[in-house]
Amino acid sequence: MRKDSRLSRVLHALIHLDHHGKPATSDDIGKMLGTNPVVVRRTMAALREQGYVSAVKGHNGGWSLARPLSDITLYDIHKALGDSSVFTIGLTDEHNNCPIEHGVNNALRDVMHEAEALLLARFKQVTLANLASEFGQHSV
Repeated sequence: MRKDSRLSRVLHALIHLDHHGKPATSDDIGKMLGTNPVVVRRTMAALREQGYVSAVKGHNGGWSLARPLSDITLYDIHKALGDSSVFTIGLTDEHNNCPIEHGVNNALRDVMHEAEALLLARFKQVTLANLASEFGQHSV
C-alpha cells in the first residue's frame, strides 16, 4: 500500500527554508526531497495561496517562508495540502450487497473518524517551530 508522504516532505522543506534563511529554488527543494521541481512548484503554490510561503522570481529568487514557524501548525499545512484523510486505510465497496461488508465498513468508519479527529486536534497543537527545535543542536 502506498503511503502519502506529502505532509512530512513539505514539513522537511519548510524547516530547511527557515534554517537556511534565504530563498530556495524549486530545483533546490526538488533535489533535497528527491522529487521533480514541478511537483515542488505545485505544492508550494498551494502553501503560497494560504500565506505560508512566498516566491520571488529571478536571480537570487526562490521560495521563502512568509510567516515564522511558530505561526504555522501541522494542521495548517495538512489543510493547505488538500485536507486528505490522514489514513491510507480504505473501506471496501467490492460487495455492495453484502450485509457483513456494510457492518464492517460502518464499524471501521466510526473508529477511523474518531482516530482522525484526535490526530487532527493534536496537529493543531504542534507548530513547525516545535518540530524545528528538535534540530537546533544538529546541522541541517
